[in-house]
Amino acid sequence: MSTITDLTTETFADAVAGPGVAVVDFWAPWCGPCRVMHPQLERAARLRPGVRFAKVNVDEEPQLAAAFQVQSIPTLAVLRDGEFVGKAAGVVGADQLVEALDRLEQPAEEVAGDGR
Repeated sequence: MSTITDLTTETFADAVAGPGVAVVDFWAPWCGPCRVMHPQLERAARLRPGVRFAKVNVDEEPQLAAAFQVQSIPTLAVLRDGEFVGKAAGVVGADQLVEALDRLEQPAEEVAGDGR
């Protein structure tokens, strides 16, 4: 069973709301790099089961792609506690994604440093 949920305009808000981190892959079935991205996303989902992973087909849900200003695919959008925190266009390796997610889950003062 896949740990990556397909989202639509109707299901998006509920899927990314709530506590924790959600990663949304904006993709299309005809996109070669998107097909390369999918196994990376699946691996990241296995490595970080506490993170919600989802995908949005930009051909079927253009309004969601527009809302996140997706200009190229694949694009990953990251939300924490339902709030958008960033995005990355292009293929992102699972290890790189997991490292970024681990930094995101650290307390803000650890991420920002202590100012010295």
